[in-house]
Amino acid sequence: MTPLRISLLQTDIAWEEKPKNLCRLREMLETLRGKTELAILPETFTTGFSMNPASVAEPIDGETISTLKQWASTYGIALAGSYIACTPSSEHCNRAFFLTPEGEAHYYDKHHLFRIGHETEHYSPGNERPIINFRGWNILLLICYDLRFPVWSRNRNNEYDLLIYVANWPAARRKVWDTLLQARALENISYVCGVNRIGKTPQDIAHDGGSAVYSYKGTQLALVPDNTEGIATVTLDYNLLQEFRQKFPAWKDADDFSIKL
Repeated sequence: MTPLRISLLQTDIAWEEKPKNLCRLREMLETLRGKTELAILPETFTTGFSMNPASVAEPIDGETISTLKQWASTYGIALAGSYIACTPSSEHCNRAFFLTPEGEAHYYDKHHLFRIGHETEHYSPGNERPIINFRGWNILLLICYDLRFPVWSRNRNNEYDLLIYVANWPAARRKVWDTLLQARALENISYVCGVNRIGKTPQDIAHDGGSAVYSYKGTQLALVPDNTEGIATVTLDYNLLQEFRQKFPAWKDADDFSIKL
C-alpha cells in the first residue's frame, strides 16, 4: 500500500471573517502544491467556534464547501476540517468535511456537543460515524470534544487506519489534548492526528495549538510549534502499521459492544 503524506495546518482564526480565513488557507495551500496528499485544518476554521450559527452557517453548496472543492481539485490535495452548516430543516451542525481532488465529498456532524461552551443550545448532534476511504487508507474524522469519549472512536476489527481530530481546544485544557491523542493511538493501534487552532477568541479564550501526529505505538511523528501558525507534513507508512497489527494483535481480544444513540 502506498504511504500517505498528510499536512497539519495550525492557524489563528479571524472571528467570523470567512474571506480572511479562506485567503489565509489559500496562501498555505500554495506552499503545499505537490508536497502532500491531505491537508487538515482546525475545527470551524472559517469562523471560529461561534455560538451565533444563524449569522454564519452555510448550506452544503455554500461558499466554503464550493471554494474548498475547487481548491482540492486545483492543488491536487484532499482537504479536511469543519465548518458551521445549516440543514434543509433549519438546524445547525458543526460539520466536518473531507473533500478529495477527484470530487468526492464526505461529511460528519459532530456527535458530542460541548455543553460547557453552550454548543448544545445552538447545534444539533450527528449520529453517523462514516469511515472514509482515501487512496486505500480507511480514515475516521471526528471533532474536538469527541476526543474525550473513547467508545465513539473505538477501532473495531481495524476498521480504520488513521483517526483525525480537528479542534478549537483551549490552552487551559492542553494536557488533556496531548494525553488523549496519544492514548487514542495506543488503544486503537492506529495513526492519530490532531489539528488545533492558536490565538484568542473575543471571549478571551486562548488556544496554543499542539497539532500533532502519533504512530500506532504512541510515538509523536510530527508537531507544529505552540502558538505558531505553521504546517507540519509527515509520511505515514501503511505497511508498517499492518505489520505491527499482525505482530501485536490486541484488537482480536477487544470487547464487543454496541452504541446506543
